Amino acid sequence: MKGIILAGGSGTRLYPTTLVTSKQLLPVFDKPMIYYPLSVLMLAGIRNILIITTEKDMPDFQKLLGDGERFGINLSYKTQAKPNGLAEAFIIGGDFIGKDCVTLILGDNIFFGPRFSGTLKYRSKLIEKEGGACIFSYPVKQPERFGIVEFDREDKILSIEEKPEKPKSQYAVTGLYMYDNSVVGHAKELKPSERGELEITDINNIYLKNGTLRMEKLGRGFSWLDTGTHQSLLQAGQYVQTIEENQGIKIACLEEVAFRMKYLSRTRILNNIQNIKNNDYYDYIRKLVE
Repeated sequence: MKGIILAGGSGTRLYPTTLVTSKQLLPVFDKPMIYYPLSVLMLAGIRNILIITTEKDMPDFQKLLGDGERFGINLSYKTQAKPNGLAEAFIIGGDFIGKDCVTLILGDNIFFGPRFSGTLKYRSKLIEKEGGACIFSYPVKQPERFGIVEFDREDKILSIEEKPEKPKSQYAVTGLYMYDNSVVGHAKELKPSERGELEITDINNIYLKNGTLRMEKLGRGFSWLDTGTHQSLLQAGQYVQTIEENQGIKIACLEEVAFRMKYLSRTRILNNIQNIKNNDYYDYIRKLVE
């Protein structure tokens, strides 16, 4: 399984801040936004990851993350010239995906909850073994604002609708998707929608029609946050701050994930941060690995 983070777009809803930097490089409390989706892929056991961003912003991502070596992963980069839709990620990343399965996560989505790593690994292995696709759904208060999945009592998916006037459930499709290798071919055959984009919903509906689309429900005790507006960005930062200060943990600390997943040794992590002093984030890592 390989991973793709889609971190493009112009971030117009966050102007004027995003006039000078990518939305996915803005801080969510104590770390850059890109750390959160990157940690999700790492927790899934995915170590080969492609970041798709704009030509203007790519150097900043490379300066922040490099080739991923200091997190025990392999990072590569490609550009998306225009925001032509989420499904274009599979065309841009076709060579990177090769013959593997792939997980796509949006760069402005934050996931946090119990046993998440186990869930991700289970779904990943299932797709690698049996094929198909998996979407991750989450209950929302205003379903008419989201892509909504309809399902029966056995959680079999019946339909997916974008921003329906009369939602058939309260469960929104989040910005996390897993697919077998055929997704690349499906993406290449898509026609642009009325808004001129290659829609991820169209990809999901292909798998639904084939009877190979699965769903993982993220329910009570779990949090899914979108950081696309000033209000939601602030709320996400406050949420992360509350969890971290109350529980004494870090959310999406990449060095911690690398340590717990055994991507890097204790000695390697300490060597990487030895020259960074008087910083709460890195003091936390030292205490953790020591």
